Amino acid sequence: MSLKKLFLVALGLLAAIVVGIFTDNKVIAQPATDLALALYHAPIHYQDTDSTKYSADYITRFDYDSDWRGTNNWDNLFQFPLSSHGYYSIAETCTHWFITYSFYHPQDWTDIPFDQEHENDLEGLLTIVRKDGSAFGKLEGVVTVFHNDFYSYTPTGSPLRNGAESIDGTLTMNSYSGSLHPLTTQEAKGHGLKAWPDAGNFKGGSREDGIIYYPSQTTAELPASENDRDVQYQLVDVFAEAGMWQHQLNEASLSSSSALTFASWGTFKGDSSGGCGSGTPTCSTNSANTPWGWDDSNDGAVYKGEMALDPAHLTDAYFDGLGTFDTAYIRNQFIQGLKDRGYNSANLPQGWPTQLNLNSLIGKLKNRCS
Repeated sequence: MSLKKLFLVALGLLAAIVVGIFTDNKVIAQPATDLALALYHAPIHYQDTDSTKYSADYITRFDYDSDWRGTNNWDNLFQFPLSSHGYYSIAETCTHWFITYSFYHPQDWTDIPFDQEHENDLEGLLTIVRKDGSAFGKLEGVVTVFHNDFYSYTPTGSPLRNGAESIDGTLTMNSYSGSLHPLTTQEAKGHGLKAWPDAGNFKGGSREDGIIYYPSQTTAELPASENDRDVQYQLVDVFAEAGMWQHQLNEASLSSSSALTFASWGTFKGDSSGGCGSGTPTCSTNSANTPWGWDDSNDGAVYKGEMALDPAHLTDAYFDGLGTFDTAYIRNQFIQGLKDRGYNSANLPQGWPTQLNLNSLIGKLKNRCS
């Protein structure tokens, strides 16, 4: 073989190493970064708005008012800009990535007599992404949070079938920024979330009130009005330093009276200050949950918080047709964070769900794929 051919072969091998790794004579793309993976699958989000108090329907950060106090977010609604954000977290097994997305509103509000409202609101969805050898995998299904119920959806062509829970519909997918994204939608006021167009009254029509949010790595736009059709929301990692999960761990052993952000495990503090419950509605306190506090009221042996803490178990229960499916985690920062802080079944965080065995969760961590 000539030196020129040897050089070309070596150059080809080097290129293959840069873009992927060899496995069984196939080149497998290196996984994307967490942010790139989250951006690739993040929802295009249709947010219904109500003209009575439309800014309360804007999605933003929990600390939009520059602090992590849970009991002043209702009060501060009109005092700070509500730049657009959405949270994400990623857990990983040898066969799947599980990406949780959530959208925060400072108020769950109503203008209906004798209804109920509360401070803080966080609802979202779980996306189930199979590792298929590509950098970003393939979306197989989602489970959304609509108050105290979960709803399941699959894209066209998904292998997933009804399991212990029935699939509620087909995901609509739209192309944006180089990939296909699921369309999701939230109601005005109460902000229950389903796949588009199953929640609220906004489907994108010119005569409808609502905002269409598009995911971004770096840009957090402020809607121009309650009828803005092109607003970028910035993705925020739940595990970011000094972020939401860090605050939960820091307050995991504190009483509600001592904590700043959380009333108990997975539940934000929230009170009736600032006008919550004024007039004919009532105001419930400590009523908004994080992904590790989300719960469906009637889905059998899938317990509070598992959408974030143990998404593989939730997926295994909700769906059949999973094929090769791993239920242990090579990466789960929720479980790892608890373990690193010394929590276990004999030393539980304050308010930990009684049906979840923390030692069993810790036992689902593993170092590598066999």
